[in-house]
Amino acid sequence: MEPLDFEKNELSAADMRFGPDGLLPAIVQDENTGEVLMLAYMDKEALTRTLNERRAWFFSRSRDAQWMKGEQSGNVMQVVSAWYDCDADTVLLKVIPLGSGVACHTGAKSCFYRHFDIKEL
Repeated sequence: MEPLDFEKNELSAADMRFGPDGLLPAIVQDENTGEVLMLAYMDKEALTRTLNERRAWFFSRSRDAQWMKGEQSGNVMQVVSAWYDCDADTVLLKVIPLGSGVACHTGAKSCFYRHFDIKEL
């Protein structure tokens, strides 16, 4: 792997460190509330489309195909900003949810609506 140029503040999709499967995780966060809505995966084309179109595009590992969030449900995610982590191997999308605002295929606002029962130490 090439070393990252940490002096460079803006990378392109081509600069990202995709995994051996050609994917990287993308965390989706509501711009207004800060709530984490979902985690999905992107290939280089999905990331490029997301940055160009300002709509969230992902890569479905189960269908082996790209998909735009909300293309069937109408719950499109308008991308306000896109961030990457220090290793350039994860993306954070800050979005404004359109439609009914539902992010999860179950109908929940966020995919993170369940929690573990953590005991006090």
